[in-house]
This record gives sequence, structure tokens and C-alpha cells, in this order.
Amino acid sequence: MDRFFSISMPAAQFVRNVLLFSFAALLPVLLLYVLLAPGFAPALAAGGPALMRFLRQVATNGLPVVFAVNYVSFFLFAMTKQPKAGLRDTAFFVLVDVLLRALLFPGLHALIYVLSANWFGSFGGNRSTALAVVSPTLARSAFFENISGVYLYATMISALPLYVSALGGSEFLGPIVRRLPMNTGVMLLALAAFALSVGLITIGAQGIASLQAR
Repeated sequence: MDRFFSISMPAAQFVRNVLLFSFAALLPVLLLYVLLAPGFAPALAAGGPALMRFLRQVATNGLPVVFAVNYVSFFLFAMTKQPKAGLRDTAFFVLVDVLLRALLFPGLHALIYVLSANWFGSFGGNRSTALAVVSPTLARSAFFENISGVYLYATMISALPLYVSALGGSEFLGPIVRRLPMNTGVMLLALAAFALSVGLITIGAQGIASLQAR
């Protein structure tokens, strides 16, 4: 991963690599969702408006969200590879990423939903309706019950390299990591950190959805 994401590489190359990795991460998760959703695959295979709306949703919502979240994580990953002199413990980058994910993922959904209402007439062309459905949608995304779940888990491609790198090089968490054989400790902590970000998004969305229902 070091050769694909480095602070010293040209910005255009960095952006291109993030885009390619985001696209590669999105496709298999998207395919799995289409195959698991009852009646979805035949509806898309028939073409027509259903297929066009699906492709537009992925292009205008899915890819931008996945790209933006992945960009932040891959940038933080590149930061962990820089000399540590004068910097915080690398575990700090994990905390930053988890918090940014919890803000970026729902924030970008809200922005794109509103823009979709304006540009494409989605949600009846009503921006208030667009905002109102963000929280209920994201509250179920962690359970892979809607297409936002695809976007959520497609961002794992950037989370795990960052978390493994940052946690593996952490002096603070080093004693914990080294107690388990080989890279087991690092992987378990990395998965736990990603689960935490997913949990924060889900709990936040459920909380807002509950307030909207009152």
C-alpha cells in the first residue's frame, strides 16, 4: 500500500489511486447486495428506468461518498508512514479517522440527497423530505438492508490498511498487540476500530430518526 499512497506523490496520482481503489471496493459489495436483495437482480437485468435510476444512484451518491471517506483514510495512512518525530502516537490517527467517518458518511449523504432532490427531482423534489430520510436510511445501513450499507462496507478498503499501520506502529498499544501471535492482535483491534465507526454512525442515525418520529 505504501507505493500507492504516499505524501510525496503527485496529488493527481494520489486522487487517481483513491478513485481506483474505491471503485474496486464498491463493485464486489454492490454485486453481493444485488444478488441478495429479492427481485433486485431481475429488475436490473430488464433494463429501463430501474437500471438507469440504480446507476445514477451509484454514480452520484455511492462513488462520491466512498471516494471521500477513502481519501481521508488513505491520506491518514500516508501520514502514519512519515517520520514520527514530534508527532502524536500513531494510534491517534485511528481515533481521528473513526470520528471523521462518523461525521463524513452521514454528512455527505445529507448533502447528496438534497442535491438529488434539486437536480433530479428525487424525494418528490422536496429537500426537507430528502433530509428526513437520511437518518432512517443510515440507521439500517450497518445491517446491509439498503444500498447505503454497500457504501458503508466499501469504505473498509481504506480503514483496515490505516488501522493496521497505525495500531501496529503504536507505542501506546504495542504491549497489547504483541500479546497475541503474529498479526492477530493488530487485525482484531483494526476490526474493532472499524466496528466502532459503524456503531457510531448507526447509533447517531437511530437517535436522530427517533427524534424525528416524535
